[in-house]
Amino acid sequence: MKENKINKISIIGAGRLGFSIAKGLIKSKQYQPSDIILNRRNVELLKESNSFGFQIEANQQSAIEKSDLIILSIGPKDLKSFFKDNSIEINSSQVLASTIAGVSIHDIEKEYLIANKSIEFSIFRVMPNIAVELCESMTCLSMKNSSDNNDYQRDLMNRKNVLNIFSKLGMVKVIEEELIGAATALCGSGLAFFLRSIRAAAHGGTEIGFHADEALALAAQTAKGAASLVNDSNDHPELQIDKVTTPKGITISGLNEMDHSGFSSAMIHAIVKSAEKLNKIK
Repeated sequence: MKENKINKISIIGAGRLGFSIAKGLIKSKQYQPSDIILNRRNVELLKESNSFGFQIEANQQSAIEKSDLIILSIGPKDLKSFFKDNSIEINSSQVLASTIAGVSIHDIEKEYLIANKSIEFSIFRVMPNIAVELCESMTCLSMKNSSDNNDYQRDLMNRKNVLNIFSKLGMVKVIEEELIGAATALCGSGLAFFLRSIRAAAHGGTEIGFHADEALALAAQTAKGAASLVNDSNDHPELQIDKVTTPKGITISGLNEMDHSGFSSAMIHAIVKSAEKLNKIK
């Protein structure tokens, strides 16, 4: 089976996330700006991209025809009209990667088949977060469990290529598609929750004497260090916490106050509520 090389990438619906992916692809030095084609309904909103040198294509089918990997980042409610109104055709040498929240691979196949006879290309779901533009995303990827061996082997080969691209944009984990929604809440929305935690820490720093900009820089670097301790050691966070707590010390006093104020519970509920909200999107 011939391997499909990914030389050109189109991002259809290049909004906040799509544009972040494009910038990450350049920062990672995998692609030149001329290798990336951006498209969205209102191309005027892509003016910011002019300084990067990306290709801008107003016609969606034209953007797709020029690319090997199609990253579909349109809104969930736009899926039906996307295939129906634009006469979209994707060939067997191309790969489709969807970042659409709440839309399954089956949903994409169903809408595509309304306007086309068959599907001969690989479809994946990828869920990065906006840190992808700094090559620091936590991206989750899933593929269809095909009963056809040829389709399955094709998808495995193409998955390798997609994984290779996104692994240079941060960390990537392959998961079952049923967990993609949970990944969106934990890794996508979760980014905002951790940012809110950094803001809260910075506010605390300001209250105890630091200027606001100093407090923010200190809080952000401390959060980065905490994440590195977990990632580099593979230890449970509590093991690292134990290293900085002492009997009757200042750290345990602060941790107890966080627990009494419901910090852990608030974070858990935020992630669960985000996942529940996502399940209602169709």
